[in-house]
Amino acid sequence: MSPRTKLVVTLGPASSTPRLVHGLVKAGATVFRLNFSHGAPDEHERAVGLVREAEVEAGRALAILADLPGPKVRLGQVDPDPVIIRAGQSFQLRPGGPGDPHGAATTYPGLADDLEPGDRVLLADGTVELTVSSVRGDVVHTECVRGGTVRSHQGVNVPAERLGLPPVTDRDRACLTRALELGADFVAQSFVRSAEDVLMLRAEMGERIVPIVAKVETRPAVDAIDDILGAADAVMIARGDLGVELPMEEIPLIQKSLLRKARVAERPAIVATQLLESMIHATRPTRAEATDVANAVLEGADALMLSGETAIGEFPFEAALAASMIAAHAEDRGEAFRVPSPARPRAGEGAAVARAAASIPADDLGIVAITCYTETGRTARLLSAERPDVPIYAFVPPVEVRRTLCLQWGVTALPADVPADTDEMIALMDEGLRRYGLAFDGQAVVMAAASPAGRTTTNMIKIHHVGWPVR
Repeated sequence: MSPRTKLVVTLGPASSTPRLVHGLVKAGATVFRLNFSHGAPDEHERAVGLVREAEVEAGRALAILADLPGPKVRLGQVDPDPVIIRAGQSFQLRPGGPGDPHGAATTYPGLADDLEPGDRVLLADGTVELTVSSVRGDVVHTECVRGGTVRSHQGVNVPAERLGLPPVTDRDRACLTRALELGADFVAQSFVRSAEDVLMLRAEMGERIVPIVAKVETRPAVDAIDDILGAADAVMIARGDLGVELPMEEIPLIQKSLLRKARVAERPAIVATQLLESMIHATRPTRAEATDVANAVLEGADALMLSGETAIGEFPFEAALAASMIAAHAEDRGEAFRVPSPARPRAGEGAAVARAAASIPADDLGIVAITCYTETGRTARLLSAERPDVPIYAFVPPVEVRRTLCLQWGVTALPADVPADTDEMIALMDEGLRRYGLAFDGQAVVMAAASPAGRTTTNMIKIHHVGWPVR
């Protein structure tokens, strides 16, 4: 049984083959992430081709999420690689020059202008902790508080509210142009700090506007989440860098809060990073990881994302299958533990119709599905936000819109022709349900759509028996 919580997988050296991409689709993946912080342009192009081939073979829409690098500070080259930094020793962060056990260059020449004595600096995803002892000219002098191993080009985490890097860097612009050329369906924006950051990225898109997934991985983003949800099309709770910047004990409650706020704002939310980290090298997840995945589902996540598990792991198919199985079981057996839907302000006729359609008692009337016809995806998104007890089947003519619905909880997007009128719209949904084996003659479904077809907001609800005459 496929879960209604969507699965995002990251393509990388471990998974960029036709066999594995097809396997990830069979395991439940609907969105494929390309990490533009790594990989060459021809590798990204090849990955897109593999997904499009798998889409044709699977006979259903698959989406591509291009993850931009963002304003992340990284170390330069160090020698030896890796170097060991020990507690108590000094370590310099410089604008240039070779790296060694006593200091290294960073990719941000202005770092010294943004830091002051007492600031905490983390290297290698928080493994190594430094404290700024002094700033002299363009060199930051630090003392190592917690030692460890550091490799070339690893991340340098500093207080995000101090960082002077622009929210959209020149590298982001180049990667965005390439992602749009390759036909990406979503763009993930890294290290978002405000709604203005999202608006700036959207302004860079030109004529082809695709949905933006704002990655929440800084304290400023957590503090500004309401405004960010208003500007972005979706959010990703990126627990890796978020867990480096904030105390680890805060992350579980921040995740719950962000998921709740995303539900109120009717924006899809992805829970990401270290969901099944042990499966990079193991065929089964730990009990704690299984619990983490199930809790994310019960808390209302629209999607789960695997990173290293499928990009560089030894068992990418098994990791994707495990995530799908855990999510499906939590959905099927966890109703009593699901976080209730938060109260949301209703905005207009369409939202009210979607709520009414989702609230029709499925058991009392034998409802097996909710169907909708939509050309923009809005009706399907409104229905998804209501979390109905039955599947949502959206009949959507544009393939680009079907792909964007790959991130919506509970929605299966199916191809459709443009109907001439409302009766033809109802007929095409009826025929589609039977053709795909989603409902059978005599079964009841709820239909929600705009009437006249495609020309107004969602304003129609109909209880329809499959195979019965439209009139």
